[in-house]
Amino acid sequence: MSVIQPPTALPPDVLELPHMVEALATHDFGTVFQIARKEAGISYQKLAAECGIKPERVGALARGRGRVESYDKIAAIADALRIPGHMVGLAPRPWETAADTAPVGRRNVLQAVGAAGLAAALPDVLPASVSQRVGASAVARLRERTARLRRLDDVLGGGDTYRLYTAEYQRTKHILRDSTYGESTGRELLALAAEQAQQAGWAAFDGGRERDASALYRESRSAAEEAGAEDLARNALAFLAYQAASADPRAAAAIASVSCEAITEETPATVRALLWERCAWARAVAGDAAGTEEALTAARTALAADDAGEPQPSWSVWVDRVELDIMAGRCWTELRRPLRAVPLLMRGLGEFDDAHARDASLYSTWLAEAYTTAGEVEEAARVVGRAVELADGVASARPRRRIEQVVSALALDHGTVPAVAELVERTA
Repeated sequence: MSVIQPPTALPPDVLELPHMVEALATHDFGTVFQIARKEAGISYQKLAAECGIKPERVGALARGRGRVESYDKIAAIADALRIPGHMVGLAPRPWETAADTAPVGRRNVLQAVGAAGLAAALPDVLPASVSQRVGASAVARLRERTARLRRLDDVLGGGDTYRLYTAEYQRTKHILRDSTYGESTGRELLALAAEQAQQAGWAAFDGGRERDASALYRESRSAAEEAGAEDLARNALAFLAYQAASADPRAAAAIASVSCEAITEETPATVRALLWERCAWARAVAGDAAGTEEALTAARTALAADDAGEPQPSWSVWVDRVELDIMAGRCWTELRRPLRAVPLLMRGLGEFDDAHARDASLYSTWLAEAYTTAGEVEEAARVVGRAVELADGVASARPRRRIEQVVSALALDHGTVPAVAELVERTA
């Protein structure tokens, strides 16, 4: 029985266009609509009707104004245009069959796009039914997939990645429950689940799902301890401390310190640096300047150690000099030491391009705060204005919260300064 296609279904050759693949992988639906009209002759009016979007909204997106952020709307667009789920980071859609998805050029996907495309296009490494014996090679492929998916966090907010990361974690739990495997493979699967729970927890935290984040971090710690993965267990503690820092700084500092107590010479360099930098943050928020400096020094020492050049865990390999500059700048901002903070934040932010809009926007708010502390109010307002631009369309709660905090503080203390008054009006 043939399946009736909607009038907006895109032909396979249009879906395989490199710029279409890239637009889908990055959720740039304005470009998707442009290509659909140009290459497939589908009017904006018809796209609007089938996707459940107002015509003026479709036109605005096509002109580069705004983004589509919600899962439901992305799914609706995928269904209306018959875009296979893997091209937009979704599970296979109900209308997909093996025949539908096989011809869509996964080789083209891998060639055409970077991190987001690679992750969105990853093929399944196990059949949908996983009630089978799982060996070390299957776990290795799952771990590689997890490492690739983590790269999405470089350019997307938690609002975009939470469902995907959570689905990966649930999948591994399903394998643990329903498959057969040896003792060693079981420990590897548990460690992988712990790693995936941390990534899902981070996306939840970034997307404003604080309760979900806490639950995932705790599940991660439990799985890591059961697997004997001590580094992952300590990192789960560090995540919990990072999340708790604003609500209970002293408790967070205590948790972070515990996460560092069991560090040994066997702990990989980037893991040592990661644990110490999060400890530095918790101590800074708690107002402990001496403890902060001690932790930052330990983090930098870890990255300068001989073993830093050896292969590192995929979940900590991203910790580098730039990350430590940013974290140190944030810490000294919290401690109201702008002369230390500003050079570090300037140097770190200089390494970010607009593709990393979430992080650039978020960390710029600490630079603005440091400028405010130093009495450079106009420069602070300028930096926040740039952060507002970068945060537009980013599916992350953290930049928005920070911008609101910094703007409120500026308005309270410097509301009569013209640059501040203009910023307040702009962000109202």
